[in-house]
Amino acid sequence: MSEKEVSVLIVCLGNICRSPMGHAVLAHEAKKRGLPVVVDSAGTGAYHVGNPPDERTYSIPINHRARAVDSSDFKTFDYILASDNANLSNLKSMAPKDSTATITLFGAYGDNNPIADPYYGGINGFEKAYDQCVRYSNGFLDQIFGKKENVL
Repeated sequence: MSEKEVSVLIVCLGNICRSPMGHAVLAHEAKKRGLPVVVDSAGTGAYHVGNPPDERTYSIPINHRARAVDSSDFKTFDYILASDNANLSNLKSMAPKDSTATITLFGAYGDNNPIADPYYGGINGFEKAYDQCVRYSNGFLDQIFGKKENVL
C-alpha cells in the first residue's frame, strides 16, 4: 500500500536560517524513511528574497534561494509549519479564507517550543536550531505517517 504524498512548507522570518534548515532536515528524514513528503520553505518577510541561506547553515546541504510566503501556498501545501509564535500569528493573518493548509508551530511536533532565531548569534544557536529541526521533523513524520520501528 502506498502512502499519500504530503506537502509541507516550513516558515521563518527571512527564509535564510531556520526554515531552509528545517526544509533540508525534514526532506532528509523523510527520504531516510522512504516517505512521500515534498518540502519547501519561505519567509513571512521579504527581506532576503533571492539570497542563499546564511553561511552558518552550510554544514547541511541546502540548495535554496529565499522566497516570501505567497497566498497560493495556503492551497498548495497540506501543512505550513511556523518556526515561532510570531511567524505563526503572521501566517494565520495572511491565510486567505479558502486556505486548505493546516497551519501550526513546527515545535508542536516536539516540545512545543519555538525555534529561536540564530541569525544574530553564534554557531551554538544554529546547532540548537538544527537539533530542534531534527526532533520536530521526526515528530512530524511519526504523527503523520505513524511511528515505524526499525526492522532487522
